[in-house]
Amino acid sequence: MKKRFLILLLCISVFGINSCTDDLNTAPITELTLEELLASDPNAVEGLVSRLYASFALTGPSGPGSSDIESPDAGEGAFLRAILNLQDFTSDAMKNRWGDDGLDQLTTTSNWDRNNKFFRLFYDRAYYTIPQCNNFLQALEIADFPDEENIVAETRFLRALAYYNLIDVFGKGVLATEENFGQSEPLPEATRQQLYNYVESELLAIEPVISPTSNYGRANRYVVDMLLAKLYMNAQVYTGTPEWDKAAIYVNKIIDEGGYSLDPNFIRIFSADNESSPEIIFPLLAESLTSQSFGNTTYIVNGSLSADTMPLAQFGATQGWTGHRATSAWYGLFCGGVNDSDGLRNCNDIRSQLFWIGTDPETLEDLHNFEMADYRTWVDGYPAIKFRNTASDGSGNPVDFSATDFPFYRLADVYLMYAELAVRGAANTNMGDALTYVNDVRERSNANPISMGELNEDFIIDERGRELNLEGHRRSDLIRFNRFTGGNYNWPWKGGTAQGTSIPDTYKLFPIPATALQANPNLTQNPGF
Repeated sequence: MKKRFLILLLCISVFGINSCTDDLNTAPITELTLEELLASDPNAVEGLVSRLYASFALTGPSGPGSSDIESPDAGEGAFLRAILNLQDFTSDAMKNRWGDDGLDQLTTTSNWDRNNKFFRLFYDRAYYTIPQCNNFLQALEIADFPDEENIVAETRFLRALAYYNLIDVFGKGVLATEENFGQSEPLPEATRQQLYNYVESELLAIEPVISPTSNYGRANRYVVDMLLAKLYMNAQVYTGTPEWDKAAIYVNKIIDEGGYSLDPNFIRIFSADNESSPEIIFPLLAESLTSQSFGNTTYIVNGSLSADTMPLAQFGATQGWTGHRATSAWYGLFCGGVNDSDGLRNCNDIRSQLFWIGTDPETLEDLHNFEMADYRTWVDGYPAIKFRNTASDGSGNPVDFSATDFPFYRLADVYLMYAELAVRGAANTNMGDALTYVNDVRERSNANPISMGELNEDFIIDERGRELNLEGHRRSDLIRFNRFTGGNYNWPWKGGTAQGTSIPDTYKLFPIPATALQANPNLTQNPGF
C-alpha cells in the first residue's frame, strides 16, 4: 500500500505550482476543472486527496527538483525540512554548520528578521496547502464519489494541520476557507485566538465522522485526536488559557482505543522498514525511487552524515552533506548528565548510542569533539544517527534518497503527553499510569526505570528530549515548559554565544515574512521584529 500511495502522490498533478504568498486564491493549473475531472471520473478523488498529503511529504509533483512554491532550492521548500529547521535547529538539539542565507539565524537563535527565507518558505508552504484544500472542498460539494464523508474529513484535517503550524510558529495569519475562496480583496488578519478557535472547531467537527481506521499514510480518527491533543497541550501558550483536561480526553482515546503499541525495536521506528512499526500513528511517507525529495527524511539522513568522519554505507546513504550535529545539551541529557565521550559510550540507554563519535584507527582518538566550540566546524559536536536508510536489521544497499518514513505522530509521544498531563493535574489521568507509561518508554530503550518521586516537570521535558528530539517537537516543548526564551535554561549557541545566553520573549514567535506583509496590507508584524 505504501508504494501504491506514493505513486499517486507523483502522478496526480492537477494542482498548480504557484507561491501562495502573493495570491491565496490562485486557481489550480489543469486542463480540466476539478469539477469536470470528478464528474468524468469519481474515482480520481483518491489521487487528488493524495496530492494534498504530498504537500506535507514532497516538494513538488515532478521529482526532487520540482517545487510547489517559489524557492531557489526546491528541497528547502519542503514542509518537513521547515519543521526541523524551525523546531530543532532553534533549540538545544541540532545545529547546522552551513550558515547559508538565514540558517545561522536559526542555529544561533539570534538576529531573526522578516527577510529570512526559511520563515518565508514555511509561510508559503502553509498558504500553498490551505487554498488547495479549500479549492478541493468546493469541488467536492458538487460531485458524487465513493467514501465522500471521509474524504472531506481528511481534507479538513490536512487544512487544520497547516493552520496548526501557523498558530505555533507565527501566531497569526489570515483565515482562508472554502467560504471566501476566490475573494479578490486581501483577507483580514486573524489573531492567534481566532485561528485556534477555527482549528479546534474543524477538528471537533470531523473527529466523530472520520474513519477510525485508514490505509498507512492516511489520517484516521486517532490522527485527528493527536492533533486535538497537541492543540490543547499548547493552549496556554496559544491563548493564555490552559486546557489540560481537554488534552487528556484525546490522549486517553488514542491509548485506550487506537490499537497502537510501543515498537519493541526502537531502531525500526527510524529505519527504511518502519512502515511495519506498530507505534507510528501518522507518517510522512518517503520512498527512494518513486517519491524522491531533498526535503523529507533525506534531509535528516544525508544532512547528518559526512564521508570525512563517517562510513556512509553503514547508514544506507551514498551522500553525506556534512551539515547537522547535536550539542552537549542533547546528549548531556542521558545517564544523569554525561560530560564526555566515555560517559556517553558507557551509557546503557539505546538512545544515547544514536550519536556518532568515531575513532581514529591510528591514534584511537575521538573523531568528533564533545563540545561545540564552533558550530561551523563539522567535528565539533556529534552527528545524530537516529534516522538511516537501511532496514532495522542493517540490510539494504546505499541509495541517494531516503526510503524512511517520518514518524510525525507516534505512541511514545502520547505516553509522555499523558505523563505530563498527570503531573499537571489533568482530569482523568493518574500518576500511577503515568509512571507505567514513562517506564515502558524507558525500558524499551534499556534505560533504568524511574521512581514516582522522580516524575516531575523537569524529568518530563528531559525525557521528551531523549525520546523525541530530531522529530520536530523541541522548540514547542521548551516554550510550553517556559525554557525557550529568557536565561533560565541556556544551551550551546543560544543567543549567538558558544555558552548560550538569554534571548527575548518575542522569540517565542517568528517574524511574519516581508513578502507576506507586502502582499497583504492587513497583516501586521509580530512584536520585536
